[in-house]
Amino acid sequence: MGPISFARNDYPTLGVELELQMVDAETFALSSSITELLAQLPEETAQSVKPELMQSYLEINTGICRTVSDVRDDLTGKLKDVTQAADKLGLKLFWAATHPFSSWRDQEITVNERYYELVDLMQDVARRLVTFGLHIHVGVDSGDKAVMVCDRMMRHLPLLLSLSSNSPFWENRDTGLHSNRSKIMEGLPTAGLPPAMRNWSEYTWLINHLISTGFINTIREIWWDIRPHHNFGTVEIRVCDMPANLEQVLSLTALVQCLVKSISNEIDEGAYQLQHHPMMVQQNKWRATRYGIDASLVNSDSYRLYSVLDSTTHLVDLLSDSSKQLECTTELQGIYDLIQNSGAKRQLEIMKETGDRREVVKQMIEENNTF
Repeated sequence: MGPISFARNDYPTLGVELELQMVDAETFALSSSITELLAQLPEETAQSVKPELMQSYLEINTGICRTVSDVRDDLTGKLKDVTQAADKLGLKLFWAATHPFSSWRDQEITVNERYYELVDLMQDVARRLVTFGLHIHVGVDSGDKAVMVCDRMMRHLPLLLSLSSNSPFWENRDTGLHSNRSKIMEGLPTAGLPPAMRNWSEYTWLINHLISTGFINTIREIWWDIRPHHNFGTVEIRVCDMPANLEQVLSLTALVQCLVKSISNEIDEGAYQLQHHPMMVQQNKWRATRYGIDASLVNSDSYRLYSVLDSTTHLVDLLSDSSKQLECTTELQGIYDLIQNSGAKRQLEIMKETGDRREVVKQMIEENNTF
């Protein structure tokens, strides 16, 4: 394998990918209807909607955006088209990172040679991937910059998972976790927190050797919580659960864009890299997985425990100038609304009130789908 080139991207461009579930409008169970839904979409929108591993969900991609407001405009139009197409088929879109009662055993794999090869290699580890995430891309100007941003962003990933946590149920039961998706994803051999790397050369060396030794078939089989994306020229943050609605997506996007801008500025200024022990990040991620918005996270500087609210408030204050420059102050402040309306907590509240997981899906759709 030759060197992997990095497609420089004009900073701070944005791209967002939403993985949304298709459920039957009557039973609220997952519906393997991707082929039918794609056929209903306007041609222009269909170019931004992709089938995924299972036929019961889809991925909606933005174009290249400059601001979070651009992301809003881009996704709003596409979501309206997808929602209208779903309605014609007796379907609804469900914004969550797992489904409360539909089993992975019942899902149909999308007809795609790559997906078949993946399932053949991974077996039930792949078949269980009925999980749905939010992926946020932020453009950076070099491969070395992308690797350094990934390393310095690592300490913030558990907070992003806490804020987005929206997968408390699995296989018709309460898992006791606020982000069961994150544990399912960690079953993949190339998922979870990435290894620390020093530069782009080390990253490409690792990828090339993973391919040449047969551990992976392509670079697309790297599913780390954060990774450089060489084709797009971005840092891609993949740790987040699929939040409950578009406003939450926009707030998380604003937070991520501001973080990457702030870190990129520090790198350009030659700021000292503060150390964060990988085990501390791993333990914080576990707490985010277990407790979601109610987690107490260890600050990597002071090694003191802080609530998600306190951690977020501190970070939002630090990013105030960045948010003004990036024109996303309103969306960034929306993080506080997200904290009050955590997807995982709301799902658990509905279940406690009704005792019915179908009601969980039904009410989450009614409360959050505005298209």
